Amino acid sequence: QVQLVESGGGSVQSGGSLRLSCAAFGYTYTSPCMGWFRQAPGKEREGVAAIDIDGFTSYADSVKGRFTISRDNAKNTLYLQMHSLKPEDTAMYYCAADFRSRDWWLLRRADFTYWGQGTQVTVSA
Repeated sequence: QVQLVESGGGSVQSGGSLRLSCAAFGYTYTSPCMGWFRQAPGKEREGVAAIDIDGFTSYADSVKGRFTISRDNAKNTLYLQMHSLKPEDTAMYYCAADFRSRDWWLLRRADFTYWGQGTQVTVSA
């Protein structure tokens, strides 16, 4: 059973930086494509960034140039480095993974099977 555990969330002032991590457990022979999603109160969960096993990446327009997704396959860990944070980045951030999706780059929730519990990011003005 694949498990995803996020960490690194917190509170930061506008313009600040945070680095999220997602430790993945429960698989051995193949690695999934992985992504970060976020959900603010009263809003739909939206895709932030995703990365495949070869390191190809996809970003939401709202975070391009500010966020960087990366992965360490040897450690089964996914990262999201966030710079120039804005109050509108405030949300619960979720790690997601899928072994079969060919459309991971579209950043659609339905293309990811496994989800973490989330880590809260709060950006104050």
